[in-house]
Parts: sequence; C-alpha cells; structure tokens
Amino acid sequence: MLLAVFATTSLVPTVRLASAAPVLRVPAPPVASGVIAGLAPAFGSYADIWLPTLLSVGVPDFLLHWGHGAAMTTVLFAMGGYGTYLGWQTRLGNGDDVLPLNLGKPSRQMHSLLMSGALFFFLLGGQGGFVLLRGQGQEILQSAHSSTAVLGLALLLTQAVLGKTMGDSEMGRSVHAYLGSATMLALVVHAYNGLQLGTSFS
Repeated sequence: MLLAVFATTSLVPTVRLASAAPVLRVPAPPVASGVIAGLAPAFGSYADIWLPTLLSVGVPDFLLHWGHGAAMTTVLFAMGGYGTYLGWQTRLGNGDDVLPLNLGKPSRQMHSLLMSGALFFFLLGGQGGFVLLRGQGQEILQSAHSSTAVLGLALLLTQAVLGKTMGDSEMGRSVHAYLGSATMLALVVHAYNGLQLGTSFS
C-alpha cells in the first residue's frame, strides 16, 4: 500500500512558469489532490495562527524561502544518514562498537537516538514547512512534496514502532533494516521534490 502511494505521488512536482502569462500548474496526482489536499483548509487555519508572529519577526526573504529546506536537508543527511549507517552496523553485529562520532555511546544506542531525533525534527519541520509556504502566498498540500512528506513520516513512524517491538526477531530486524533504507530513499525523493517546489516560485 505504501509503495503504491509512493509510486503515484513522488515524482510529479508542482511547476510554475516564470512569465507574464497566467501561472501554469501541473496538478498533483489524484491521491494528493483528493485525500491530502482535502486537509488543506484545516492545515491552512493552523498555519494562520503562526503567520502573524512569523511575519512580525522580519525574517529575510531568502531564509523564508529556503530556511526550511536547508534545515530539513541537514537533518536528513546528518542525522538520518549517519543513523542509517549505524543501523546497518548494528544489523551486521557491530552494535556494541563505539565509533568516533558516537559521543561515547554504542552504535545501537546512538542509532536509536539519532533516528528518534530525526523523527522529532521532521514532525516539527513539516509544520514549519507549510507555515512558511503559506507565508509566501502559496497553496499548501497541493504538491508532490506534500505527498512524499506524508509518506516519509508514515514510514518513519512505522520504523519507530518496529524498532520498539521487534525484539530479537530475525524477521523483524531484517524488515526494520531494509524498510529503513527504503525510508531514506523516499526522503531523498521528498527532498528532490522540495527543491523542485522551491525553484518553481520566488
């Protein structure tokens, strides 16, 4: 089911043509335009709570436009990337090793801390993303970036549950490892869609 959603939502970014002509928008796939976009009014109302505070701070336009992307890309590759590496080290039997970047913790413990932190920042950053997007006068939950955000968060939450419940199950550990790699791939596609979205308007 998740793979089906990924296949239908991940590769169709919103496109705006920079010209004096009316804006041309490539519509999001049916899943995004139906289920996810249907939540736009509620999410828009939530974003409106924070917009006056955000705009009153006087955030520079560059940060308003690219700050979310820069922060989330850092989380993805620094925390998610190294956390994934430590996850595979643990899967290969090296979970008790203390590597130089582990802050004195064994790899299995550092993996859990990093991925839990990444999930927290992605949940927080997702909210910031649509607030910032609305602050720039753009529609929210209408793009492939939104669709892959939902997919990525769903996969991360699934991974968190697996990590806490798999115990010593060989099957559970294998599913957790391979699904974790698939989750990272989905998030890289999500980042690509975000870059496409960011360059489609100014």
